[in-house]
Amino acid sequence: MHEPFRNEPFTDFSLAENVSAFRAALEKVQAQCGGTFPHVIQGEEEHSDQHFPSVNPADPQEIVGHFSDGDASVADRAIDAASTAFEEWQYTPVAERAEYLFQAAAEMRRRKHEFSATMVLEVGKNWAEADGDTAEAIDFLEYYARQMLRIADSSDQLVEYEGENNSLYYIPLGVGAVIPPWNFPNAIACGMTAAALVAGNTVVIKPAEQSPWIAYKICELFWQQGLPAGVLNYITGPGEVVGARMVEHPETRFVVFTGSREVGTEIYAKTANVEEGQRWLKRAILEMGGKDAILVDETADLAAAAEGIVTSAFGFQGQKCSACSRAIIVEQVYDEVQRLVLEKSQVLLMGAPEKGNEITVGPVVDRDALRKISGYLEIGRSEGELLLGGNAADADEEGYFVEPTIFGRVDGNARIAQEEIFGPVLALVPTKDFDEGLAIVNSTEYGLTGALYSQDPARLKRARREFHVGNLYFNRKCTGALVGLQPFGGFNMSGTDSKAGGPDYLLLFTQAKSIAERLPA
Repeated sequence: MHEPFRNEPFTDFSLAENVSAFRAALEKVQAQCGGTFPHVIQGEEEHSDQHFPSVNPADPQEIVGHFSDGDASVADRAIDAASTAFEEWQYTPVAERAEYLFQAAAEMRRRKHEFSATMVLEVGKNWAEADGDTAEAIDFLEYYARQMLRIADSSDQLVEYEGENNSLYYIPLGVGAVIPPWNFPNAIACGMTAAALVAGNTVVIKPAEQSPWIAYKICELFWQQGLPAGVLNYITGPGEVVGARMVEHPETRFVVFTGSREVGTEIYAKTANVEEGQRWLKRAILEMGGKDAILVDETADLAAAAEGIVTSAFGFQGQKCSACSRAIIVEQVYDEVQRLVLEKSQVLLMGAPEKGNEITVGPVVDRDALRKISGYLEIGRSEGELLLGGNAADADEEGYFVEPTIFGRVDGNARIAQEEIFGPVLALVPTKDFDEGLAIVNSTEYGLTGALYSQDPARLKRARREFHVGNLYFNRKCTGALVGLQPFGGFNMSGTDSKAGGPDYLLLFTQAKSIAERLPA
């Protein structure tokens, strides 16, 4: 019997022993850099003639690993292997499947700093952000294992009927295409995979091209627990080739994806097509980003609001789908909130995260991200007043750094207030009152996260009804959802309303089977 679920604590980097332990993990991971990694299909390594590099975005000359550049045939072989493995894996007892997750959680906890250090090097997370990412991955493993044990046999939820024995079971779907993002490369990749596996499905995972190494370590962690061959298959390559084939393959039963709106809507459309030989309607579990807002009214604790805005806007360089990219501020307190936000932002320290835990702002993930964000910096100069930052590195040798940037007095309909930027760019939007501010909040096509800073009970009550996001926070930052406490997922173009880390998430990876047995008289 396992104890009730508890969230994994974060590492306290104010303690010297924790700093030393993390530095040792960084040294260990740095010594592993430069290796060559294969596809793993049916438990066997497949080496490709062509490879692509994964680089340290703080120092793009440093290659953390070389990864096989797959094609559609690789996806076909992996899905065939997963389909064969499903024939037996689907009947593995739920308790046994859950135990794989419990064991993986214990091992990740033991090697916690190693997983976090890998993200510091591969995607440029600072120490605290990487540590939080790994803690969330552990939480997903622990939580989903317990949830599957809870829901597998739900017969006790049925009403009694004389003369019949009625049962309700949640059974697996089949082969899942797992396509995780680079921005939470441990937590989301691990959570998607764990949910699919513990529900009795088999998996083909294709990580984002920017973060294949941490995904390989996650798979390796599962394989080391003794998963049968073919239950979890790892392949790499371009999303438009390998990922597209995974989505279209007739043996794929469901697709779980986190990433851009553009790719997510393409997947949604493709899963709606019934391919030749396909015997089911594919399920799409999608999370596609946001244009998240923090609304501050004249009754708010302004210092707390400014702290929440800065933390939400610039944590992991604004590369979170939950990041605050719009602060909508009632005019009466706008100037004071702007002053406090600038004051708190000016002390952020930008640099290569591997240098130490004092670094708060690292690089953006790659040159494409740098280029896109730079374009929005130019747009912002014409749409608002540049208050801070506005500069980006212009060469691979310098690392992919973008200064934390704030534009003031931006119109709520401006592009930088409507379009997802996915970088450290914040628009301060003045509004005449709470009513207008709430309308601006709901004016984008997204609906993922948001926060309201207010001491007015009536406004808090109204926001519960009208602030249209999947994750709403009062008088706190709009990032940092915790598994089991704030199930995560949004509305509209933010995704399919799935709630990762919530009590109903695993239902998306299962199908319900009702059995009625007439009892003898």
